[in-house]
Amino acid sequence: MTAERIDTDTTVVRALRKLRTPQTQRNRELWLSLFAFVVNGAAVALVQLGATGGIDFTFLIYCGVLTALVLALHVVLRLRAKNADSFVVPIATVLTGLGIAMIYRIDLWLGDAGWDAVSTRQLAWAAIGMAGAVAIVLFLRNYRVLFRYTYLFGLTGLVLLLLPFVPGLGTDANADVWVSIGGIFAFQPGELAKIALAIFFAGYLVRTRESLASVGTRFLGMTWPRARELGPVLVVWVLSLGIIVLQRDLGTGILLFGMFVAMLYVATGKTSWAVIGVVLVVAGAAIASQVLTYVGWRFQNWLDAFNPEVIDRVGGSRQLVDGIFGLSQGGLIGTGLGQGRPYLTPLSQSDYIFPSLGEELGLIGVFAILCLYMVFVSRGIRIGLTGQDDFGKLLATGLAFTIALQVFIMVGGVTRIIPLTGLTTPFLAAGGSSLVANWLIVALLLRISDAVRSQPRVVIG
Repeated sequence: MTAERIDTDTTVVRALRKLRTPQTQRNRELWLSLFAFVVNGAAVALVQLGATGGIDFTFLIYCGVLTALVLALHVVLRLRAKNADSFVVPIATVLTGLGIAMIYRIDLWLGDAGWDAVSTRQLAWAAIGMAGAVAIVLFLRNYRVLFRYTYLFGLTGLVLLLLPFVPGLGTDANADVWVSIGGIFAFQPGELAKIALAIFFAGYLVRTRESLASVGTRFLGMTWPRARELGPVLVVWVLSLGIIVLQRDLGTGILLFGMFVAMLYVATGKTSWAVIGVVLVVAGAAIASQVLTYVGWRFQNWLDAFNPEVIDRVGGSRQLVDGIFGLSQGGLIGTGLGQGRPYLTPLSQSDYIFPSLGEELGLIGVFAILCLYMVFVSRGIRIGLTGQDDFGKLLATGLAFTIALQVFIMVGGVTRIIPLTGLTTPFLAAGGSSLVANWLIVALLLRISDAVRSQPRVVIG
């Protein structure tokens, strides 16, 4: 066999493999999505059987909208992003479905139906989020175009964070984080701000990584940056403290600063940046707990949760204690969907949805949900680390870390590992702004993963 014939055969084999790989990715995604549909439908049916003793097919039809939108996203991926990751959409689908099932379970006990039911509104927000994901996959053909507008996204993020202070828009609830339009439509602009700022951080760090990674002082086995290089991390730290002080939003402040530090570590490879970030977080938390009353109460609720005086105090630890008892009531296998009493815990549909799920699904169900999050985050980090351009690498890892940190903050808060903050558990908790933002993150990860897999591989040697 001649060398020319061998080269021709090799080229054909490589071409066939290249054609078969996207098909395998999408087929795997389809089968996993079908499994997610079965899980979500079974969860809603079990909730109905456990809570009412019968099955109402009306709400199952509503859930069919979720199924149709996921299938639409799958078709779009087959046409426009054949190489996109095959695990991200099914995981997001099953988490969203489980959250809707638990929210629906609380609605049944409250007797809410129609648009008054939180689960109905959650379905509507899920539809908006998935429609946004479809739009991103369709129209954002090359995610690298976002790099051109780095500073515009930074400005957009800051404007979104400041929107609650605009007279006539902001609503003063537990924290100045809500915006209301006409008293009808309300959302949290900070959820969209985290995506805009993630794009800004990625673009900024690509432009400045060389100076931030320059040689500094060697101490304790780590290379520490020079004092003049601390400017960016101090600016973001001050911004985070401003969010905590002005908006009374401890969760968003920690989330944004943690995202920046994680992306800074990925950009420079310096462990010292992570250490500096942890020190600044501890220092900021210590200062805030002494200066800001509401932060001090959160720490007291955490450290002395079962003290009767703390439980009965206004803004005390009663919610936390009720959530812990509800979580413990689930035991190993749970009480069964629709058969527990998660409604006894205040905010069981939003802040405390994880204990609600833990009560009815048990420790096994909780571990399964955490494993889903772990796989989702690991896929996001893998997408970033396998990328060949720095901007995509930083953006993917930053978005994945945002989901991971948000899960840690919320799960750690309701289980009393850390002080509780005012975030939402991604995909699960009631909250339209958060759900839409998380599905937009899914779309960006899909776009980046498709570009990563479509890039030609260079083999040396």
